[in-house]
Formats: sequence, C-alpha cells, structure tokens
Amino acid sequence: MPAPQSRVGVGLILTRGDGKLLLGYRVKAGETPCWCMPGGHVEPNETFADAARRELHEETGILTDATIEIGAFLHQLNPECTAITVAARLQLADPPTPRVTEPEVFAQWRWFPQDDLPQPLFPASAALLAQAAGQPLPDGWHAYPLATG
Repeated sequence: MPAPQSRVGVGLILTRGDGKLLLGYRVKAGETPCWCMPGGHVEPNETFADAARRELHEETGILTDATIEIGAFLHQLNPECTAITVAARLQLADPPTPRVTEPEVFAQWRWFPQDDLPQPLFPASAALLAQAAGQPLPDGWHAYPLATG
C-alpha cells in the first residue's frame, strides 16, 4: 500500500490546575515506545477542536465540553508525506482520572511537570511542546503561529 500523500492531525496540550501536563506511554506495534500527548488524525468534516475533544475521549475516557484553543500549525518536513499537526490547548482545573482505553496504543497515562517531561517524546508531541514553550523546534519541523489581533 503506498504511503499517504498528506496527513492532518491534532495534538492536545492538556494541563490541570497545578500546571502538570498529561502524557501517555505509547506502545503501538511497529513503533518505538515513547510518551505522547492525546491526539490523532482529523476526520473529514471535523474541526480541529472537535478532533482534539474526540481523541481525548477515545484515548483517555475524559469527556469535556470545555473550550479548546487552537494554537500554531506545525509542518513536518517529510519528503514522503505532507504532514500538518495543529496544536490544541485545554486546561481543566480538576480533570477526571485518565484511563487506558486503547491498550494496543497506550500502556498508561500520567501527569508531568512541564519542566520535567519524560523522554523520548513522540515526534509531533516534542515539536508541539517546543513551539508552545517558545523553544527551537526539533529538526524537520516548521511552525506557522496563528496571527492575532
């Protein structure tokens, strides 16, 4: 099967009241295990915020109608596929406990201080978190911040 020509995804930077960030330990077959924020592909006829909300629920069991903010668009410079990942943000003061709902993809969910994140990070998560923190992006990524005002 040929590789897809383009891929559009969303990654959700979910924080709770104490500022800790939610990451899942990704154990998907055929991939190197790593830590990853909730997220995934945007389905046809779905907004980025709706995709982030759906992925959060599918992957962690957390269901919320809180406002999800959309940040930058990140472009992974990959010669085999045009890959765009959109940064989404959500802060929940006291979120429900995340559950492993897709054990074939995630082994666990944990909250981490933003200044002490585990390694390795899933490539899109690493890029989104670097962009959100105002740090240089990993090699092979370019950010397009949303214009304000």
